[in-house]
Amino acid sequence: MADYEDPENTILMELKGGTVTIELMPDVAPKHVERMKELARAGNYDNVAFHRVIDGFMAQTGDVQHGNMEAGFNLRMAGTGGSDLPNLPAEFSRVPHARGTLGAARSQNPNSANSQFFIMFADGHFLNGQYTVIGRVTEGLDIVDMIKKGDGPNGAVIGQPDVMKQVRVLN
Repeated sequence: MADYEDPENTILMELKGGTVTIELMPDVAPKHVERMKELARAGNYDNVAFHRVIDGFMAQTGDVQHGNMEAGFNLRMAGTGGSDLPNLPAEFSRVPHARGTLGAARSQNPNSANSQFFIMFADGHFLNGQYTVIGRVTEGLDIVDMIKKGDGPNGAVIGQPDVMKQVRVLN
């Protein structure tokens, strides 16, 4: 096993192409990081679809309510749910939305993030200061790039979406 700098804040995400390593940023977004670790430890992210994937922009996942491909998946509802935990307040920072960054997905309300997040395929600096940065991919960005892309301006995935097979906290 590789030597990780901070195992308590390292996420291993299994995708069809292999393992993606994510370094969480508890100093930047402590509430969002704790939520992601809580959901990962409970197995809530396992088998959850990437329901919105826009080529050259980002891949969105994490709808544990409607996005689990093995428990109640509903393509029309995927992306509208969260978890049974309360929404989180925004934790905006100066960390830019660069390629490989994880951001908290939310509605128009800045304090509506819950379980969903997105991984940036490319820099998206127009999101800076408007969405909470949770962490960044440190290994496996090439695997992220292989996630099945969606169609149209909203990036809705048609047919069988790719999933997070397993998401776990290293420590």
